[in-house]
Amino acid sequence: MDSFEKIQSREAGLHKKLTAKQMAMIAIGGAIGTGLFMGSKFAISFAGPGVILSYAIGGLIAFALMACLAEMTVQHPTSGSFGAYAEHYMGPLAGFLVRYSYWACIVLAVGTEITAVADYMKMWFPHVASWIWIVFFSGTLLAVNAYSVKAFGLVEYWFSTIKIFAIVVFILLAISILTQSHNVGHQLATNLIGQGGFMPNGVKGVWIGVIISIFSYLSIEMIAVAAGEASDPEKAVKYAFKSTAIRLVLFYLLSLFLIVALVPWTALIAKDATSPFVMVMKIVGIPFADSILNFIVIVAALSAMNSMLYISTRMLFSLSRAGDAPKLFGKISSQGVPFNALMLSAMGIGVASVVYTLNPASAFPIMIALSMFGALFTWGSIFVTHLFFRARLSKSNTALKYGIPMSRVIAWFGLLSICSITLTTWFTQEFKSTLQFGLPFILVLVCFYYFKPNPARMNLPHKENSIEKL
Repeated sequence: MDSFEKIQSREAGLHKKLTAKQMAMIAIGGAIGTGLFMGSKFAISFAGPGVILSYAIGGLIAFALMACLAEMTVQHPTSGSFGAYAEHYMGPLAGFLVRYSYWACIVLAVGTEITAVADYMKMWFPHVASWIWIVFFSGTLLAVNAYSVKAFGLVEYWFSTIKIFAIVVFILLAISILTQSHNVGHQLATNLIGQGGFMPNGVKGVWIGVIISIFSYLSIEMIAVAAGEASDPEKAVKYAFKSTAIRLVLFYLLSLFLIVALVPWTALIAKDATSPFVMVMKIVGIPFADSILNFIVIVAALSAMNSMLYISTRMLFSLSRAGDAPKLFGKISSQGVPFNALMLSAMGIGVASVVYTLNPASAFPIMIALSMFGALFTWGSIFVTHLFFRARLSKSNTALKYGIPMSRVIAWFGLLSICSITLTTWFTQEFKSTLQFGLPFILVLVCFYYFKPNPARMNLPHKENSIEKL
């Protein structure tokens, strides 16, 4: 048994019941959440109509990430995913840092989703306390995730189906409204360049928009983690990679273009504005469309939250099986669910609730800033791991099961882009806390790694861990 097979065996016990279509929907479901529906408003405030460029650049980076992950995941399907790859190809410390950074990132991102849901429910129930919605929806999704991976996959499939259908309808409706305008050219010119220009805040504004777009695409990497519970990992990953990346980029870019083409960007970021999608329908005056879209936005946020609960649970499970988290988080229920890991991963809900209570106006951007470091660190680590992965395979003359043309060039592009974005956060007031939170966090993790005894790293048997149940 080689070293990676040992990693796979220690993470055994999860039920392999996810289909290829469910895998694709899980990735789409995780990525199409508040990052698009609510985060786009934040991005538009910086980039104006240039938000199209921001999300195009972010889409290229996301596509690069998917390409690198597809090669590694088909080669080594496991729930530890990129954390396990970093451990195998770069060393135990790398695997430890990637797993914990990603787990912290997703746990905090769960908080952004439930915060958004509480905000959107105010449209219909302005007098109901936000914490009631947080408790109700959180409890429901925790119950789904605790029941079984099959239940999670089914719920996420239908959540994502609703979202995709809604976005397609929105796009068709927006195109219809735009083309029926008596003076399309004038409208486009006015809205795209007549409100301070296409890039009202210059290249800097567009580049800051890229930071937000990365958060919007976050969870696209979920395919790699879910592969550990796929019935046919190789087929599922290939299908998901081909379909997800294209769909996401198309949905994001086309919908954002139509939004800034139909309505002046200044109206989209007004103090009383909610989601740009809702505002467009409200401003153009389509009856009940704003309420329908508000429902869709809530479904999107719940879908992303559902996916993030799943992914953070599996990452903590992987940490436990590696000996880097308490043993109880590596135990699985009779339904094949790491229940203890799920409960701890839900703490982002509590963090978000506190932040929301203390500062409701800034809760969403604060949670994004805190979550961003883990996202950037993880994505950067995936690109670095891929370079080590390809170098190791070339050196050992190991055949690549699934190859992407120019994947090494793609990995370098992704890595340099992530490094540039990370550096930018330090010079951007809204994201300064990203590195202020992230760098001390990494230092604490490094100290924790070296001072905490780890039986798994001392080559003790993994047999007990691989079969242990609750």
